[in-house]
Amino acid sequence: MAELFKALTVEEARLAFASYLPIKKPPEELPLLESIGRRLATEVRAAEDVPGFDRSTVDGYAVRARDTYGATEGLPSYVDISGEVLMGQAPGGRIGTGQAWRIATGGMLPLGADAVVMVEYTELLEDSVIGITRPVAPGENIIRRGEDITSGEIALPAGHRIRPQDLGMLSSIGIPRVEVVAQYKVGIISTGDELVAPYECPAPGQVRDINSYTLAGAVIACGGEPKLYDIIRDEDDLLKNMLERALEENDLILLSGGSSVGTRDVAARVIELFGKPGILFHGLSIKPGKPTIGAMVKNRPVFGLPGHPASAMVVFDLMVAPLIRSGDYSNSNKESLTEFPLRAEITRNLHSAAGREDFIRVRLVNQSGRLLADPVLGKSGLIKTMVKADGLAYIPAGKEGVEAGESVDVKLI
Repeated sequence: MAELFKALTVEEARLAFASYLPIKKPPEELPLLESIGRRLATEVRAAEDVPGFDRSTVDGYAVRARDTYGATEGLPSYVDISGEVLMGQAPGGRIGTGQAWRIATGGMLPLGADAVVMVEYTELLEDSVIGITRPVAPGENIIRRGEDITSGEIALPAGHRIRPQDLGMLSSIGIPRVEVVAQYKVGIISTGDELVAPYECPAPGQVRDINSYTLAGAVIACGGEPKLYDIIRDEDDLLKNMLERALEENDLILLSGGSSVGTRDVAARVIELFGKPGILFHGLSIKPGKPTIGAMVKNRPVFGLPGHPASAMVVFDLMVAPLIRSGDYSNSNKESLTEFPLRAEITRNLHSAAGREDFIRVRLVNQSGRLLADPVLGKSGLIKTMVKADGLAYIPAGKEGVEAGESVDVKLI
């Protein structure tokens, strides 16, 4: 059994899982509109150019740019209107010297044209002649064939999380269905004699279950599928039976509460009953969230999270969220811009114990172009500190605190 509270850094804890990851599941294929928020299992390449033809970006006249050179309001360039581009149809001719074709936004350029003059910079002299009052350069007001994406180009890489704009890209290259990473099923078990369901009225000494719901929401936000189980009393047999069931039904298990060292805390004892590898670490050198368990049970990651709501959410963000998103920690690094992408000035002096990483709940304020991180003070047992916070500020283990005005790395929560 891992030594209790031989605390590891976050990076050390992640490394402890390295040989057991990634969590692999077969991909699933979804219709495009159902894929939003999911991660691509394989890269998507364009099979054709987008757009598939040179097209206008404005309403006006398709021209040869050199026929407009030197044009001014006082001395327009005169060209003959020799055709019109019909929307959704290929032009049936070619532009010659001194000619122009009427064209609408999105219309296909006729052969010979290399620019479009906006209608605002033309004067209709008679039905078949216009005066151009402003010159255009080759390529002006048009999108070239393949300018958005070319045939054979990677449109979206494997692992990419699909956003609304990505649906547009996929639809533009004729992809109606995509192969996505299967959602990880996450079992959530809250333990504690003091817990009751949210719809119950707590008796003296009891509190309503907070963590099951905050963790379920966090799982959904990461793209996972949560499954809540009944609250378990602090008894080994009850927890063992529930954990056995959850292991059969899920890819990853979260135990909320029961990770601290004490006579009534059963999580570590029960996890060890399932055999090796069992507990990989018990304790993280962070605040909040020190009493955390990380284990592998029946080839499933199992995390014993602290009972305090803020602590549980911080540990989830650091240790669990990366696994739900990508199955491992390969893209997670606290020095990475993807994990702590913002820099902000802390607004007050904060102490930090040597050798411990601190994650401070902060409100973010934009003041005269400066991003300020204002600490939300309060104990980790208070859910309101997370509700009021916009992000987490990171204080590395090598520092013993920060001074007001010092820049810190921040991630949104």
